[in-house]
Amino acid sequence: MVVPRVQAAIASAFGEEYRDTDPVVRPSQFADIQINAAMALAKKVGLPPRDAAARIVESLDLDGICTSVEISGPGFINLTFDGTWIEELLNAQSPGAPAVPAAEAQRVVVDYSSPNVAKEMHVGHLRTTVVGDSLVKVFEALGDTVIRQNHIGDWGTPFGMLIEHWLEIGEDSPEAALLVDDPSAFYQAARAKFDASATDEDGFATRARQRVVALQGGDAETFAVWQRLVAQSKRYFNAIYSMLGISLTDDHIAGESSYDAHLAQLCQELEERGIARLSDGALCTFPAGFTGRDGEPMPLIIRKSDGGYGYGTTDLATIRYRVRELEANRVLYVVGAPQNMHLRMVMATARDAGWLPDAVEAVHVQIGNVLGEDGKILKSRSGAPVKLMALLEEAVDRARAVIDASRPELTEEERTVTARQVGIGAVKYADLSVGHDTEYVFDFDRMLALSGNTGPYVQYAAARIRSILRKAGVLERYTALDFADSDSDGGTPATPIAVVEPAERALALHLLEYGVTLFKVREALEPHRLCTYLFELAQLFTSFYDQCPVLKSEDSVRESRLALCALVLRRLSEGLDLLGIETPENM
Repeated sequence: MVVPRVQAAIASAFGEEYRDTDPVVRPSQFADIQINAAMALAKKVGLPPRDAAARIVESLDLDGICTSVEISGPGFINLTFDGTWIEELLNAQSPGAPAVPAAEAQRVVVDYSSPNVAKEMHVGHLRTTVVGDSLVKVFEALGDTVIRQNHIGDWGTPFGMLIEHWLEIGEDSPEAALLVDDPSAFYQAARAKFDASATDEDGFATRARQRVVALQGGDAETFAVWQRLVAQSKRYFNAIYSMLGISLTDDHIAGESSYDAHLAQLCQELEERGIARLSDGALCTFPAGFTGRDGEPMPLIIRKSDGGYGYGTTDLATIRYRVRELEANRVLYVVGAPQNMHLRMVMATARDAGWLPDAVEAVHVQIGNVLGEDGKILKSRSGAPVKLMALLEEAVDRARAVIDASRPELTEEERTVTARQVGIGAVKYADLSVGHDTEYVFDFDRMLALSGNTGPYVQYAAARIRSILRKAGVLERYTALDFADSDSDGGTPATPIAVVEPAERALALHLLEYGVTLFKVREALEPHRLCTYLFELAQLFTSFYDQCPVLKSEDSVRESRLALCALVLRRLSEGLDLLGIETPENM
């Protein structure tokens, strides 16, 4: 709200080079907000903090915005806003008003989810999928053009084994259905046959290796089977995405196979330009700044000694394609943290080759591990990775048990729908509410709790407001998209919101931070900031509702508070939607 004015004051006081200084806005027990920038600027400008604060205040233009600007302590600047100004801004945010578009819209390519064909998606895929999907939703809400890229693993040596297994069992066999129902079982069956015949010159393993050559050589029969494997796996992926409410579709798939035809030329270009050279028979790049434990330059292998290509080659091809063909301003890789070194080497090589110009930002959005109660990577009792579908089904079942016990008056259909919304929402919110690069412990009891920073707590706040508006007989009026449009078709105009009580003021100020929060998510690539905002909004609403009667208030106050409730509902629903979480009608 006032950050640009504070930054302008800092630039006026100390020079343009300080314009982008973080104002360091914090809550204050003595005012509405506190500006702590003077503390950080003091040494840089050679002044005591209080003197630096005084210089900033002298340059501040807050006419009509603040009723009080005071310097306290060692250099804190306390701002108290004018109530009329708060009301004007709040009433401009009618319940149907969209988020403000980004000042400089960008073309953003987001690589996320990226499961492997013929393999089960496990809990590790959960985070890359839900974090990536939330980011693209925020970008689109702010006006960016987003290109989703699901870089599935659909090429390489394992497919010789998988194709040969498919040909042996037959397309119509029950085992073939495992590709959709239990992909890991299909893969493990093929793997077992491969390992058991490793020393047999005429056995399955030999035929599987020959099948790889046939696939890469374009053999029609082999390629047709490969297409069937990919198609079956797509059905499985889409079942997971549907369960999770993910916006990825088949149109967003850009697997490893997409780049196969370009890899030889890519290697040739790097070698001819002196960026890549042979090392122990393999073609490698040695980007500056990457060394091994022995202090020697670390290689990025782009062509193996046997002539095959690996992840390095494919990832270089993807980044070149995304800049040249997709014309990205920003390329994001929502990928596990262990891939950081690899991706940084790929990006460095791409910059050396001129494929990733300085004007294009490439970022690894690192994804931390999901842990079990023992503090280790979450696994099943058998020691295998936890299957994602089984985990999601258990979340829904647990939510259903709670709803059956607490809301028996709901219909069967209502309980079924709500259980899915709450169960899936709880899992996604738990994942998104922590920093994406940190680890967290997977705990169903905590996720499904109606207290604390959880999905159900935020969903319940929204459901509670729906109930209030329903009791007042205004739910449809306040949730209509044309709520603030009284000229087009006779819709009811927005009721002005008056901000009088302290709890109303606190809630109003937080509502005004919604757009700023989305911009922070966009720039920092941190969806947990939106979770924190929604949790605090739900808390502030609870305080407001406890302290400020709504349904029992006098007419004008009642209408104002109902309008305030409606705006909170809109922001909770919008925010949850940007996280990919549904807002239940009842809880």
